[in-house]
Amino acid sequence: MHRSDRAGARAARQSSLQPARKPAMTWSARSARSIIKGFVLMVSIAASQAFAQDAGPAPADGVYDMLVGTYTGGKSEGIYVYRFDTKTGEATRVSVAQTVNPSYLVVSNDRRHVYAVNELPGDNGPASQRGGISAFGFDPASGQLTFLNKVSSEGNDPCYLKISPDGKYLLTANYSVAADPGGSFAVFPLQADGQVGQAVLTVHHDGSGPVKGRQDNAHVHSTVFSPDGHYLFAQDLGADKLYSYRYTPDGSRGLLGPTEWRYTDVKAGSGPRHLVFGPDGKYAYLTSELAATVSTFRYDDGRLTLLQVSPLTEPGFKGQVGAAAIHLSPDGRFLYASNRGDANEIVIFSVDPANGHLKLVGRQSSLGKSPREFAIDPTGNWLIVGNQNSDTVYVFKRDQQSGLLEANPRKIEIGSPVDFKLVSPS
Repeated sequence: MHRSDRAGARAARQSSLQPARKPAMTWSARSARSIIKGFVLMVSIAASQAFAQDAGPAPADGVYDMLVGTYTGGKSEGIYVYRFDTKTGEATRVSVAQTVNPSYLVVSNDRRHVYAVNELPGDNGPASQRGGISAFGFDPASGQLTFLNKVSSEGNDPCYLKISPDGKYLLTANYSVAADPGGSFAVFPLQADGQVGQAVLTVHHDGSGPVKGRQDNAHVHSTVFSPDGHYLFAQDLGADKLYSYRYTPDGSRGLLGPTEWRYTDVKAGSGPRHLVFGPDGKYAYLTSELAATVSTFRYDDGRLTLLQVSPLTEPGFKGQVGAAAIHLSPDGRFLYASNRGDANEIVIFSVDPANGHLKLVGRQSSLGKSPREFAIDPTGNWLIVGNQNSDTVYVFKRDQQSGLLEANPRKIEIGSPVDFKLVSPS
């Protein structure tokens, strides 16, 4: 989903230092040296950091809850819950929770709550309409979602969610902000009952890139914590930057503050989208949507050093591209990335544990149009991909030795499926 046409027609940028509402605080990445002075928010924090979604303990029968986020307005009603059998790859529908454009989901650390973006206004909506975040109670045993509350995302087109390592905060990436067409991210406290509180911090980015219509302004596409839990990385597709922030929930430096080096640049026009870390925390991998590449970085105490750039397209490919999701296998031996446009495939790489470098292993058609997101189940036996523009999900059997995906996948029909989270009912 390209959001640039609407953003390009908006009015000139307003001041990036306007607070959304009290007690929220907002600041601009360009004024990093003077921001959030005196902002102190005291919380207790656990020292551990889970840099990958924890699906919970493995169920004895191998059956997980599979939550599917979608775009509504067509054949979808909201968030769908399935029982997914990791022994057979079969999925059985259990329930649906009606909500608008829940295009990205995240599950709380205790697996009792689910949070969804409400990606609004969309390509054809009014620029003045804010996006939202909806909270749901979740009963893993029954697979039922219960609506709790909804708050403004403090921007437009929220497209990503992340829970802080201590489970205290929820962060969202807003692809754009009206009437300011640049992107932002916002931080929300999570209440004891699972509801989302009002934003305590919003951060607006400035910047642009050379790709007209896609990089006229900043566009935050994801927010990811480092494996040690000390840093936050905000991937900005419009500015071609990976912004880095210190996360200090003890209040010693404020909740979030920019690092001294501020950001990591990527190649102009590449459009950074999603970032993941390897299981040992030494390496990070980035999809760049506009260039259709995966970049490999060395990670060291908040700094990212570029090691390698791997193309997702075959040599000589001339069609449209759009790199999207990126995930590692549970054992960290293989990396998978989706490429949309005219490619519509999952690209498979092996990972060299000695240096983090990637080697192309193979490609698998998604068997549909626009594979925006996919998931690998906790056993590593299955890869589940959603084709946004053809209303299909395919469940591929995965060869854990070669990393390749087997032919003849199982098919599920869902309207505009674009996100998947697997949760243990135990």
